[in-house]
Amino acid sequence: MISRFFDRHQRWLFPAPAVIFILLMMIFPLGFTLWNSFSGWSLTAGRPNTFIGPQNYIDIMRDARFWNAVLNTFYFTALAMVVELTLGVAMALLIDARDYPGKRIVTSLLLLPMMATPVAVAMVWLLMFEPTAGVINFVFGELGLPKQLWIAGSSSVIPSLVLVDVWEWTPLITLIVLAGLAGLPSEPFEAARVDGASYWQMLRRVTLPMLLPTISVAGLLRFIDCIKTFDIIYGMTGGGPGFSSETLNIYTYNQAFYYFNFGYASALLVIFFAIVSGVSLLVAYSRRQLEV
Repeated sequence: MISRFFDRHQRWLFPAPAVIFILLMMIFPLGFTLWNSFSGWSLTAGRPNTFIGPQNYIDIMRDARFWNAVLNTFYFTALAMVVELTLGVAMALLIDARDYPGKRIVTSLLLLPMMATPVAVAMVWLLMFEPTAGVINFVFGELGLPKQLWIAGSSSVIPSLVLVDVWEWTPLITLIVLAGLAGLPSEPFEAARVDGASYWQMLRRVTLPMLLPTISVAGLLRFIDCIKTFDIIYGMTGGGPGFSSETLNIYTYNQAFYYFNFGYASALLVIFFAIVSGVSLLVAYSRRQLEV
């Protein structure tokens, strides 16, 4: 009887462990967070996990600090994306332009920044950015350039954090684009050479259009990762000075683990999840339109 049952229901029994794992590890936390977002659970205010309806979401819409965190999140993401995609594609084209001794070594060295722990990277750059004793301002002083506040200045903190993110993750874009370049067919380039096209004409009319799907995939991956950046920002500034570098991730963390407003933090997480999902779907849809 048991063997017959297994034979008849194999298509359900084999994927069952994976389905159960997904339910336990993904869907349940999402559902629990969604429920908490409609509760007034707060240890500091002494409120239990009781249902209060959409009040948390109403309060969030009126929260100036929330809107500042949204602005900082998209400012950081947009600036990092533009710089990383531009540098990543340019480095890939430069590396792929010709064969030279040590080309594979150069490609392998690109992996080194990504292999470092983000918190360790944050600590190293924190020391380098130190306004009074940091090595970057020391070099600026030796060159006769004005010293900068870097992460200590409200206007320079996000560009400084972007610089760290660019240093660590631009190689990822480069490696993805290099893989895309390796998979391009040779016939269009041969036809362009026969027609007398220059390198820049082939780059503009052949290489980049054919690479666009690969670049869009790299951009989507970096967008999802960049908008969720937490470790570098928290390790270097904690959202400061003031709230100048407080992104949605940092603000949610502070609400949950500094102020212990778990219901409010859960509502922030739901909104953040909706923003990431919505923009990711929009970028993925745009990518499909480009391929068509």
